[in-house]
Amino acid sequence: MSNLGYFGAGDRIQLTDPKGKQYSFTITPGKEWHTHKGWITHDDLIGMPEGSVVSTTAGLRFTAFKPLLADYVLTMPRGATIVYPKDAAMIVGVADIYPGARVLEAGVGSGALTMSLLRAAGPTGKVHSVERRIDFAENARSNVDAYFEGAPSNWSLVVGDLQDQDFDSEFDRVILDMLAPWECVDIAARSLRPGGVFLAYVATTTQLSATAEALKEDGRFTEPESSETLVRGWHHEGLAVRPQQRMIGHTGFLIQSRRMAPGVEVLARRRRPAKGAYGVSED
Repeated sequence: MSNLGYFGAGDRIQLTDPKGKQYSFTITPGKEWHTHKGWITHDDLIGMPEGSVVSTTAGLRFTAFKPLLADYVLTMPRGATIVYPKDAAMIVGVADIYPGARVLEAGVGSGALTMSLLRAAGPTGKVHSVERRIDFAENARSNVDAYFEGAPSNWSLVVGDLQDQDFDSEFDRVILDMLAPWECVDIAARSLRPGGVFLAYVATTTQLSATAEALKEDGRFTEPESSETLVRGWHHEGLAVRPQQRMIGHTGFLIQSRRMAPGVEVLARRRRPAKGAYGVSED
């Protein structure tokens, strides 16, 4: 691994042309990266500082940086749909993943969210991931190991159903990215310490409603809160400032709640429900 701020053998490099198109590859001594206008020798990149401008043998120019985590997850091999960077950032913040946190994750997919959780929990924390599909688990392990340049010591990954797991210690956070998180509310309650955070990432309002009702009916969690994150970029050319025509709209919902102390009854919700929220009453 090279020094921070400089490229070294084995580093991932991201090249961006003047039109904003990006290219990424791993620096390997002795190799060349070819374009339609010349090539770049990998050896010439070693020892170069990030933020340099590099040129092919035919004069094609690129800005060179190491890819950010957001860049990496958008280009890595996928076995399942990834948790996009905007949602991963919100999950880390909303679930309050802190250095030293013990995190239980279920539904690893391609490993995008796992990487954010590992970085936030840090070397003093731990992330225990559960994935029911072995092909997803293998792809996620490959992606995570490649990003961290080796298997993270604070990560464990098992293949199986979350409901079948038996944990010998409590977790501070439970993060679920699966089709039916409402089926795992009970094991989440049994796995979380008092005050711990439950968070599920779901794609549809049907999943959102089912998870919210399961948390309420369980009786061991606070009133759940839900949100979605929309990101819109902007163009700025002098005084011509306007929103981009395309935006990252709906990708998923976050629903979170906190574990009550054992034996403590949840305070009843006092606000009046919307008309028809629980079906039509019979006369």
